This record gives sequence, C-alpha cells and structure tokens, in this order.
Amino acid sequence: MKKIIFYAFMLLAPAAVWTGCQKGNNYPGGQISPVMPIMDVKSIYKGTDVTLDTKNMAGSHQVSGIVISDFSAGNMPAWLLVLQDHRRLSKYQGIAISLGTEAAKYTSGDSVTIEVAGGVLKRMNGILQITNLPAGSVTKIASGRAAGITQATTTAVLKDPAFYESTLVAIVKGSFDPLPVATDQFSGDKVLTDGYDNLTFHTEATATFASNVPPINANYYAIVFNTVGANGSLTPQLRVRTLADINVLGSSIAPLIVSGFINDVSGTDGNYEYIQLLATRDINFAETPFAVVVCNNAGASTPVGFPTNGWATGGGSVTPATTFKTFKFNLTSGTAKKGTFVYVGGAAKTINGPSSTSIASSNWIRSFNYTTQDGDGFGTRNGGFFANSGNAFGMAVFSGTNVTKDTEPIDVLFVSTGGSLYSAGPPVVGYKITTTDFYDTVNPITLQSQPYYRQGSNTVALSYTTPADAGFFYKLGGVYNARLGKWIKARSQQTIILTKTSTLTEIEGEFPAGSGIVPTALKD
Repeated sequence: MKKIIFYAFMLLAPAAVWTGCQKGNNYPGGQISPVMPIMDVKSIYKGTDVTLDTKNMAGSHQVSGIVISDFSAGNMPAWLLVLQDHRRLSKYQGIAISLGTEAAKYTSGDSVTIEVAGGVLKRMNGILQITNLPAGSVTKIASGRAAGITQATTTAVLKDPAFYESTLVAIVKGSFDPLPVATDQFSGDKVLTDGYDNLTFHTEATATFASNVPPINANYYAIVFNTVGANGSLTPQLRVRTLADINVLGSSIAPLIVSGFINDVSGTDGNYEYIQLLATRDINFAETPFAVVVCNNAGASTPVGFPTNGWATGGGSVTPATTFKTFKFNLTSGTAKKGTFVYVGGAAKTINGPSSTSIASSNWIRSFNYTTQDGDGFGTRNGGFFANSGNAFGMAVFSGTNVTKDTEPIDVLFVSTGGSLYSAGPPVVGYKITTTDFYDTVNPITLQSQPYYRQGSNTVALSYTTPADAGFFYKLGGVYNARLGKWIKARSQQTIILTKTSTLTEIEGEFPAGSGIVPTALKD
C-alpha cells in the first residue's frame, strides 16, 4: 500500500510543479545595466577601430565614472575627457573620451555618465579613446567626488601599460635621472625613477608650471597615457595635471643602512648570525653612537602578544628558556669609512656557521657571544637572535643608543608578516618604521600617518628561504644616494647559498661572477 501511494505521488508531482510554474510565471528576469564597466569597454578593442553598440557592449550603452582630467594648468592632451571607475574587480580603470572643446567643461571630481553607443573605440596618437560622440552625450551627476588613486611602481606600469592607461596612479618617492639642478625645468620629456624602473614624465611647454625646477624627491600623482612604438608596442608616459599633483618629500640621510644578513647558517646558529651594514658617511662610533635592534615574533617569544614597548620591549628568560621579543647591540666604538661595510653579530665571526671561513678581519663594530651574554640594555641571551621560519623577524638601526617605544629608526627591514606585530589599539602598539625604499611614515595615497610596520601600506617584507640550515645570505643590492638621502634603486631580495669555504668577496662583491647579484652600493 505504501508503494502504491509513493508511485502515485511521483506521477502527480510534475503536474503540480508545472501548475505552480504556470501560476507564478511572472518573474521579470534580470535587467542589464545600462552602464558597462570601463575595464570591459577597453577589452572590446582588439587592435582595430570598433563602433560601440548594445551588441558588443552586452546590452549596455553607457560608461560612468569620476573625471580625473584637469585642464587648468594646460598639461592634459587636447580634447580628451578622462574618467575612471572601479566597477570591475574593484580595480580602478580609466578611459579617454574625445569631446573637443567640450572636454574642458569638466574637471577632476566630476561624476558623469556618457552615452557611448555609436561612438568609435580607437587608438589615436597612442591613446585608446572613444570618439565620434554627438553633443549632449555627457551628463554631469555631481561635483567634488574623490577620484581614486592606484599606487603603482614604474615596473608595474611598464609591464602592463594598457591596464594603467588613462588611470590616476601614484609613483612614490620618485626622482629624475639625471638629478635636477637649479637651472632645470619640468618642460619636455624627463626620466622619472622610483628605484624600480624608469618612466617618461612629460610636461607640455605651455603648462603653467613648465618652467618650475623639479624637486629632488616627491610622490607624483599622474595620469598614464600611452604612445605607440615603431614595433606597435605601447610605451607609457606620465602627466601630472597641476603642481598640486606633486607631493614634495624631505630627505634625511641615514648614516648606516642594512645591506645584508644571515639568519640561518649551516649548522648551529648560536653565536654565528650577523648583520652587514653600509656606512653612507665617515663614522666615528665613539663620537656618534648607533644601536641595532632585532625583533623575534615567534609564538614562544616573551612577553607574549603585541610589543607594548615597540623595539624596546626586550623580554625572554633563561629559566624557563624563552625567546626574547627584541635584542639590542650598542655600536659605541670603532670607525667606518664612507662606502664600506661593517658587521654586527656573534663573536665567532665566521661567514657561514661553525668551521667556516673566518671573516674576523672585517670591520666588526659590535660582536659578542649572545648565547651567554644578554643584549645591550634589553634582550635575554639566546640560541639565535633571528628566527628561521614562521612569524616575522626584523632589524632596525637607530641613531644613538637610547631606544624607547617611541624612537624612530633610521633604517628598518622585516622578513615575513606573521605574529603579533601591530595593534591599532587604543593604545597603538607596534614596531616603529621610518621612510625607506620599503616603508612610508605617511601613506602616499590617503596621506594618513602610519608610523608602524603592518599599518596602512607598510606591508612589504622579505621572504624566508628554504630549505633550512642551508646557509642563505640575504644580499640586498639597491643603490643609496648619500647626497639626497634616498634610495635611487630599491633593495631587493637576492639570496646566495654560502658554503663552509665561502669568502668575503661573495657577500661584499658580485657573486656568482656575472650574475648581477651585487651588494648594496653608495652613490653621490
């Protein structure tokens, strides 16, 4: 009987569903947005002119966004209204609209919607743009809207100029090559570098700031436009709209900078780890002392949790054995010549752990057996002042030996990102940074203060090397200009594997020969 009832139900069910569908068949369906994301509009272009219509725009017929062009200083390409949105993947994308004299009616911060169906998407003078639009195509919605900015390196823009085209980008800590002198002007094409690569920076001869002298160091907020090379490749150039797009930065020379280190030697680490530093001027450490502080944020580090006293947290114990949070070396004796390397670390003074080449003849400014001796002022003796894997460790150089939670270092680097590193609080807790090739005390996009690692945009870190116990030396490369007090080529993670018979030239010169793996260099 149960089977009969079951089969009867199965026969009736489709009819019931069909009836239900018939009664409720009034769902209007999804409606296509009239606005197509700019990223999608740009993707329609395949190298030849194309007329936009609702077919190739998948039912849409408009673009909408915030205007980023500004004609007030006379440095924008004539006739082009430039707007951007971030409708697709939350990434800012821009497009140029050819409007003739109408383009100057709109300025940065205007919110507009543009009817583009019937317009022609084409590349003219190297710039992808929508042309052939009738009068009245643009509808202004509002004014004073914030135009988003994409922070980008010169390398990123060069790698994908089509992606960044007609988009407002921030090139951080930029300077011109060659460096400006008092008689230089913005006018024309110049080479702008941020320490990663070079981009063309263009200023119209008729721009209101064309005759101004460029700054030595600045953040540049510019629109990317492209030109087309002889081989058809896109070559990006940058244009700022007004002088307000140039945020001049100060320069502060760091007399001592981190140029390399070894955190995991081959064999026992205790008493064998060291940091290599480059002197950017002649230094008498007895007259102008410094301090080097390392931090270890392994789960076993004590005190547990966030570093309540920043770089001065100290901690660790012998019984029971726990790892310190921070450990300090005072540099109070010895001298260093400008452009030479000095070393801080264990008393063994070997290049790669036990039974390896002695480098005791190098300029060791501070070395002691940290397995039996506590740090200079804070940090308990330990079996290794660097972590080898997992959570972050870092190193910072300070002017003077009095380091507190509020002391700003003169150079700082971190490896990895894990652990209790930063808390917004209140109170705010973390490791102070300074403006370097990796970090910014002021966010270049929001202009908000961000004096701690892992705060705001301060998220850059080197990576752990594997396998463990291999003897990797981090040779950081980079070029520091001592006259300007800035990095003109950013440091990068270059690692070489040392052996027991490695020599000093491997960490102080190019190694392997012809590899391009070079040490940090100084330039005036």
